[in-house]
Amino acid sequence: MQRKTIYIIFLTALLGISAKTSVEETPRKLQIYSFEITENIAPPVWRTTQKAFEEAESLKVDLIIIRMNTYGGMLNIADSVRTIILNSKIPVWVFIDNNAASAGALISIACDSIYMRSGGSIGAATVVDQQGEVVPDKYQSFMRSMMRATAEAHGKDTVITGNDTIISWHRDPQIAEAMVDPSLYVKGVSDTGKVLTFTASEAVQHGFCEGIVENIEDLLVQAHIESYDIVKHKSSSLDKIIGLLLNPVVSGILIMVLVGGIYFELQSPGIGFPLAAALLAAILYFAPLYLEGLAQNWELLIFIVGLILIGVEMFAIPGFGIAGLAGILLVVTGLTMAMVDNIVFDFEWNIAFSEVVKKFVIVIGSMFLSIILSLYLGKQLFTNKAFAGLSLDRELNTDDGFLAVESEQKELIGKKGIAESVLRPSGKVLIDDEIYDAVSEYGFINKNEKVKVLRYLHGQLYVIKDEGSGD
Repeated sequence: MQRKTIYIIFLTALLGISAKTSVEETPRKLQIYSFEITENIAPPVWRTTQKAFEEAESLKVDLIIIRMNTYGGMLNIADSVRTIILNSKIPVWVFIDNNAASAGALISIACDSIYMRSGGSIGAATVVDQQGEVVPDKYQSFMRSMMRATAEAHGKDTVITGNDTIISWHRDPQIAEAMVDPSLYVKGVSDTGKVLTFTASEAVQHGFCEGIVENIEDLLVQAHIESYDIVKHKSSSLDKIIGLLLNPVVSGILIMVLVGGIYFELQSPGIGFPLAAALLAAILYFAPLYLEGLAQNWELLIFIVGLILIGVEMFAIPGFGIAGLAGILLVVTGLTMAMVDNIVFDFEWNIAFSEVVKKFVIVIGSMFLSIILSLYLGKQLFTNKAFAGLSLDRELNTDDGFLAVESEQKELIGKKGIAESVLRPSGKVLIDDEIYDAVSEYGFINKNEKVKVLRYLHGQLYVIKDEGSGD
């Protein structure tokens, strides 16, 4: 860490010397790369950070500056970001534009230099859940050790005076730990019972801030960097799309499309638009989760196996039994677990269970709502005038040369028969020793169950279970 700081000081001094020794010579401009962390610390931030550092290294810049304004976020993502900063060969500075709380404080302390806006703050790194409740000490211990280790990574000075050895940390690890642990007392800095948070001036006073500035340009002036070029990171369209697809609301909508597509495909067998919509929804659901490291191979695999079992149950095995139920269970499990960050299983079981339940509610709620809407739309689609063009409503008269097969089947209305195959909802029925294509009006009808013809519409018989006396 000290090596990177010395490198910047050397470059700054070199630029100043060059400007003084020769007016005619143009000093080399310092190449600076800048990107922002201005949202909750989550997978999209890790994706942005990775791409930013890769681009900065390819451009061979002299300095990376992060503009930060965040209230925190996911602990494992913050750990990944701080690791890439600590391992960077390029010096990394951060400009705290108002807030660097919790995970944001950890990332900031990892940087070589910290600058803050007047009125900004850094600290309050106690780990909490999504409801703001403090999580068990296993989390806190992990966060305390990371804060302490990150501060220690910036080195220390050892001064021997007589018989005394004085160690002066560039960033006091005890202060960093006090930002997590309210029980920790640091003389002259914090009282027990309160989590430590620094204002900009307090951070300067205790060595956690190099200066108070209003923007990045002001930062560079205060750092005596006068000649520079700044390259700003720009998020690609793909990054924005992935960020949108990771939104829980969007994930819920995709699940609804997935379930609805399968439902409508079963209503009208054959590969068509509903199945294509379901496949597209599945891809859009899993792809961003997989790219961000949330969805694992095994979660995708059990989802696919679940779909296969449901397909086998629907088209190969009579009735609805173990295969179908197992398929539904695997599909729900795959959709749920893909949304859960697997790091939660490294901590308390009740925290992991709580996280799984939250995602399960999203999945089940979306599936239930999709089924309700599908049933409603299935009845309204071909009766609503707005969708009249989707069905053929022209009458085919015998005077026009059409055979009167329609009149024969109309005469079957009210007659009873036997289901020749499973109706899911389409299938075959046996009436008066003749086999006809039919559709179940309500739910599924198993093979050999008694049926009754309810109506004839658009060339299709509609039947219901005959729950009469059995005559």
